[in-house]
Amino acid sequence: RATFYIPGPVAERHPERVAAIVAAGHEIAHHGYTHTSPNKLTRDQEQAELVRGLEILRGFGAKVTGYRSPSWDLSPHTLDLLHEHGIAYSSNLMDDIRPYRLASPPLVEVPISWLLDDAPHFWFDGASWTKTVCTTAHVRTLWEEEFLGIRELGGACVFTMHPQIIGRPSRLAFLDRFLSFVTDHPDVWVTTTAQIASRA
Repeated sequence: RATFYIPGPVAERHPERVAAIVAAGHEIAHHGYTHTSPNKLTRDQEQAELVRGLEILRGFGAKVTGYRSPSWDLSPHTLDLLHEHGIAYSSNLMDDIRPYRLASPPLVEVPISWLLDDAPHFWFDGASWTKTVCTTAHVRTLWEEEFLGIRELGGACVFTMHPQIIGRPSRLAFLDRFLSFVTDHPDVWVTTTAQIASRA
C-alpha cells in the first residue's frame, strides 16, 4: 500500500484513476489544488486551495488526513490551516528521520528528504541544460544506502515519486526491483504515510 498525494485538477481530470487507487486500498492525500506554493498565496487564498482540494478528494469516499505541499513549501499559516480543516499529519519537513508530534498545532510530521525523491535525480532541466539525468544504477545505490541506514536507526524511509518522472520504462523496472529488495527485509513495514503518522 502507498500514499498518493493528488492535486485537485488531476483528480478532476482523471476521476477513474483516483477511484481505482482508493478501491485498491491505497491512501489519497492533499497536494494542493492548483499545485501552487503556499508562500505565493494570501491566507485566504491558501485556505481556499486547501478547502477545494479536500472537497474533491473526499468526494471519492476517502478519509483524507494528510498533506504534502507543492514543492514542500509552507507559509506561516499552513500548519494552523491544516489543523483547522481536519488534517492529522504533514509530510513536508526535512529535520528528522522519524515521525514526531508538533506541540502546536497538534499535527504529526512525517519527514521527507530530497535524497529520496526521484525528481533531483531524474528530472532534466530543459531551460538551463545544467542537470544531468542519472542512471537507475546511480539512484539504486543512493536509495539502497539511505534505506539501509534509516532501517538500522529505526526511522521511516519515505520515498517520493512523480508519475511523469518515475513512469519511464527503465525506471519502472528499476522501481519494481528496488521494492523487491525493500520487502525482502522482514523487519520492514511498507505502508501508507497515514499509518506511519499513526505510530508517532
